[in-house]
Amino acid sequence: MHIQTIETFVLKVPLGAERFYSSQAAFGERTCLLVRLTTNDGLQGWGECGVSMPVEHVATYIHDVLAQRVLGRNPLQTEPLWNELYCFSRDFGRAATPIDAMSGIDVALWDIKGKEAGKPVYNLIGGAFRDHVRSYATGLYYRGDDVNNIESAVALLRDEAQRYLDMGFTAIKGKVGLLSVRDDIRRMEAVRDVVGPDFLLMVDANHAYNRHTARRIGEALSALDFFWFEEPIVPEDIQGCAELRRSLKVPIATGETEYTRFGFLRLLQADAADILQPDISACGGISEGLKIYALASAYNTPLCLHVWGSGVAFAAALQLAAIMAPTPFTCFPRTPENDVMFEYDRNPNPLRDELLVQNFKLDGESLRIPNAPGLGIDINEKVLARYTVAKRQSSQ
Repeated sequence: MHIQTIETFVLKVPLGAERFYSSQAAFGERTCLLVRLTTNDGLQGWGECGVSMPVEHVATYIHDVLAQRVLGRNPLQTEPLWNELYCFSRDFGRAATPIDAMSGIDVALWDIKGKEAGKPVYNLIGGAFRDHVRSYATGLYYRGDDVNNIESAVALLRDEAQRYLDMGFTAIKGKVGLLSVRDDIRRMEAVRDVVGPDFLLMVDANHAYNRHTARRIGEALSALDFFWFEEPIVPEDIQGCAELRRSLKVPIATGETEYTRFGFLRLLQADAADILQPDISACGGISEGLKIYALASAYNTPLCLHVWGSGVAFAAALQLAAIMAPTPFTCFPRTPENDVMFEYDRNPNPLRDELLVQNFKLDGESLRIPNAPGLGIDINEKVLARYTVAKRQSSQ
């Protein structure tokens, strides 16, 4: 068996009036880059990459650089292939586009491996601790005119937090960093007031602060009993992140913009994070996600995967979430402080909610982990065609 065809699909969906903002970007559309590998005997594997960057150039890298090194290879040889691709790009691309592109290919290879074996990926990478995982709602972004009107911002956040309560969530992650520190503290105070003292709240700054402003808002988050403070400062400032971790009571989470085990090792060696957040569709795929997980376990540091993109990225992350042990391991009952939680973005995303034949549905705040072979998903070809704006193929 060998890889005969590599296809990429650029998908885009305009959001129109449902546009939203983080501290770094306006989200006027949802995008993703899907990768489909097909073997000579007809097996197909799906992967996803480009979840946090413009996607067209990642597709170009896959076809113009990686395809010639993947076509004709045995798809079951995930470890040799990963290492050969990484070592080829080591001199010029140990992060960003090269690793992002490798992630999509690696996830697709694991999908094929599972289908060839007739088993879900989680059974090939260690076996499942769980068949469902507790999700938390990612939301509380900036919307409409609230970037210019703090009273409007607070009112919108109160309504949105109440909706998540009504849906059955007991954990929410919101956004800060676009307004002043004082106004963003007001926003988070309003959310805590709505959900009450026993509800898990997290916040993500998308590296909007310098060390001083991060400390100011971190102290307020500590007083509000937030569960973690995500990406408080730019990812290059690992030492600053470590200093914040030492000075603040609120735990520090980071890693969505980091790549490979080597990047995460630097965070661990610097004592810069309480919680690590690799994205399987960016950090190097399932193969590298397993190594990052092993590193984290050696440092007694939990993972809480960053999850973005389409239903393919969602399914890949669930396969890894299935095999992760509580950190540290305890007998029943498990608590949020040591068990796995799964990110569930609640902003509009047809690429997540429509693309699969059987799309993900919540049972309260619980998500079922797919147990069919491979990633456990099937692509709805009509939806794929509807949202595809560019397609490219490389064949042997």
